[in-house]
Amino acid sequence: MIFSYLRTIYKPDFYHGHGKRKNFFEGWFFKVVDPGSDHVYSFIPGIFFGKNRKNNYAFIQVMNGKTGETMYHRYTSNEFTAARNSFDIQISINRFKRDRLTLDIANDEQTVRGTLQFSNLVPWPITFLSPGIMGWYSYIPFMECNHGVVSLDHDIEGALTIDGAKIDFTGGKGYIEKDWGKSFPEAWIWIQSNHFETPRTSVVASVAKIPWLFSSFRGFIIGFLHNKKLYRFATYTGAKITNLVLTDEFVSLTVEDKRYRLEIKTKRGKTGMLFSPHGTDMMERTAESLDAVTDVRLTTKSAKGNSIIFEGTGIHSGLDINGRIDEIVDRRG
Repeated sequence: MIFSYLRTIYKPDFYHGHGKRKNFFEGWFFKVVDPGSDHVYSFIPGIFFGKNRKNNYAFIQVMNGKTGETMYHRYTSNEFTAARNSFDIQISINRFKRDRLTLDIANDEQTVRGTLQFSNLVPWPITFLSPGIMGWYSYIPFMECNHGVVSLDHDIEGALTIDGAKIDFTGGKGYIEKDWGKSFPEAWIWIQSNHFETPRTSVVASVAKIPWLFSSFRGFIIGFLHNKKLYRFATYTGAKITNLVLTDEFVSLTVEDKRYRLEIKTKRGKTGMLFSPHGTDMMERTAESLDAVTDVRLTTKSAKGNSIIFEGTGIHSGLDINGRIDEIVDRRG
């Protein structure tokens, strides 16, 4: 058990639930966008173990980012299998890996069939001191929710047939991340986009209420990829959120460290409702958008004055705003 835990620290994309039978969830998030930006989808395979076996099941969630429509396909836990030495997940005859997904969903609600292959993946760096986006928090075994980024940006080849309509994703862009643990946080904001005018530019930002011993704190992990460099801002790097404002239309976030200032402003889009783990069950409580718009500006800080490294707008942005938000924002506008 200990060996399995230590092994997966350096492989955040692997399945972490071997040996788990209750009070555990794990889910992967695949976002795919076709080259013409006409189709935006997310596919979320996962497993949930409740307090007893009747609450154990696997699932695949499908979200149409253009319409906000979501589908929740439920499977028995016995239909879920995961490799021990690679990222290789199967739910019934559906298969998910870091470099491809194969879907064969057919029921009265929805039909999705086809295979997408991924290439030129940009993973979050893994080091001994910082094994993934969680940094040294990856070594803490009692975290309520763990986060991993499998690929900040990659290319897609292949097609899917969704409800009889064939969609060619070849030449499009994708993104993969995941979560695992006991439950989603009580409050969180999540922003993601890898569709900027400058190729291979990607941003992901997560701010949440983090339980810690007998208290809690506002934790955050933010990454901005540009010109092959990943700028990291997080609680564990010593960066500080200097502004976090929520309005009915926007989320505005500014984070700084000694060298850089990153400003993110995301305009809300169409929202769909996803199921997420909360306590003893998966509940339809996560409001998510895949067509938000995100403005990003990264500047250097120096005594001689600030200079702009990047300024641009990302489309097809993912945006979650959920839970007791007043506990993590600085103010509502």
